[in-house]
Amino acid sequence: MSGRSPLPRPGGFARRPVVTDPRDILRTTFGFSGFRGVQQSVVERVLAGERTLAVMPTGAGKSLCYQLPAVAMEGTCVVISPLIALMHDQLRAAEAVGIRAATLTSVDDNRAETIARFRAGELDLLYVAPERASSGHFRDLLGSAKLALFAIDEAHCVSEWGHDFRPDYRLLRPLLDAFPDVPRLALTATADAHTRADILEQLGIPHEGLIVAGFDRPNICYAITPRNNTTKQLSDLIAENPGPGIVYAQTRAQTEKLAEALARTGRPTRAYHAGLDPAIRARNQAEFVASEDMVICATVAFGMGIDKPDVRFVAHAGIPKSIEGFYQETGRAGRDGDPAVAHLFWGADDFARARQRIGEVEPARQTGERARLTALGALVETAGCRRAILLRHFGEDPPEHCGNCDNCLNPPKAVDASVTAQKYLSAVFRTGQMFGTGYVESVLIGKSSERSITNGHEKLSVWGIVEGDEAALLKPVSRALLLRDALRTNPHGGLEFGPGARPILKGETKVELVLPPKRERRRRGGTGSSPNPVGNPLFEALRDLRREIAQETGLPPYVIFHDSVLRDMALSRPDSLSAMGEISGVGAKKLEAYGQAFLNIIREAA
Repeated sequence: MSGRSPLPRPGGFARRPVVTDPRDILRTTFGFSGFRGVQQSVVERVLAGERTLAVMPTGAGKSLCYQLPAVAMEGTCVVISPLIALMHDQLRAAEAVGIRAATLTSVDDNRAETIARFRAGELDLLYVAPERASSGHFRDLLGSAKLALFAIDEAHCVSEWGHDFRPDYRLLRPLLDAFPDVPRLALTATADAHTRADILEQLGIPHEGLIVAGFDRPNICYAITPRNNTTKQLSDLIAENPGPGIVYAQTRAQTEKLAEALARTGRPTRAYHAGLDPAIRARNQAEFVASEDMVICATVAFGMGIDKPDVRFVAHAGIPKSIEGFYQETGRAGRDGDPAVAHLFWGADDFARARQRIGEVEPARQTGERARLTALGALVETAGCRRAILLRHFGEDPPEHCGNCDNCLNPPKAVDASVTAQKYLSAVFRTGQMFGTGYVESVLIGKSSERSITNGHEKLSVWGIVEGDEAALLKPVSRALLLRDALRTNPHGGLEFGPGARPILKGETKVELVLPPKRERRRRGGTGSSPNPVGNPLFEALRDLRREIAQETGLPPYVIFHDSVLRDMALSRPDSLSAMGEISGVGAKKLEAYGQAFLNIIREAA
């Protein structure tokens, strides 16, 4: 950054003048000309001292719903958040717009300073984990200063019906009730009707305090594909989406294996899982957060703890635990509002393993877990709109077609494969329910082998009864039978009947297959590509400057400015600081810290 004076890092903790109009704060602090969606309704309830549960999709601006009141109200807003890494990301973003914020966690070495600032009324936001928040010592600390608001982030963690239940969240109610006059705001992106009712009860929020913004993420393109050479499928996806991405794997070993394999695409890759050395895990996460093109291969533990808005794709190398999990994990893509992709690669063995896990949990939970798996199977198997199934699951009434999922963009062919399924089940039965898919299929197409001769299976009535085009249906039929629990795998990999076999054999249940159309590979400019003006010299120069500032200040590039802000700069070419201040996302603090440097780049390009 030669030729320029060093840039100040946003922050500073001077007491600001009181601003009572929330729209003034929205403009001056956050740089926005208006609220989005239900933000205004939530903020107004909080400023009126009401208790509120806001269910808002990821990327809808949940954090602003407590950050703005924290600036407007006298006292400190205490934010209860489940992960330290998430708190630190949110801390950086808050400080970048001039909010006086701090974290009080086990890894912070400035705890004494933070406590002193809190007691002196010098904090707008104080982030803490539920384990600390529920302690008596912390309750005593809160009694020593003025409180503006309790904000409970990821509030679905309080519910045993939620998919990320955290017992420590159940201990928050006594803390909240100890300060009955302090408003409380619970926030979540993932909660069905049952979970919402439980959150309201557990956190003492009246039903009239529920605000549901809807669950649709229209900028995400959903796609689901049977797994077939996972590394190649993921490599193709990476080639089509040049921005940062997350690949979720089901085991720790798989994250490392995929990271190594996908590095051959030329993109920087990292692995992330709980078994890594803590220093390596923290470094990999920090590098991903700061990167503009890295792919991180991780277990589902990763993602809830980051606040990275420019993730361009999320891929699953196996099925998630539930539709709620799928929604939350894919919701980490495209939080900046730009186009993003969520692609699930699944195999029938995923469902078999999931059923085995369900059998190992306590009986009281098994019915609910089976219902979740059935709902996930319906999402995977549908020939209709993926988004419609997702939104109906959360109680919405969406259109039949969204225009931004694989089935809407390229409708698949649906065929009735019931007869082929009956043949398949008959072959499994007549060969003794002890052989795997490959051998069963060889019997059906009449492919002779030493094993088929030794076993005498070439004399069976099912030998060679599938031929021609029908043979192409065998693999998808086996997947469908395993998914529907008509077939199960034994510990040795052999196929045996499940409870769904009998109604199919008797013709009581149809087996309809969805045959996806041939997928054409796209490079840079696929469905999830960013709308950034590729090749625009000014836009690229602004990105280069943002990257330099990020390195100098130790902040991720998106904390400086989102891509959308740089696009607006490149398009409108402001010629003064006041003109630049009119761009959405350029608040007073960022304008003061960075405005002149970006203005110089724009003037040089004139």
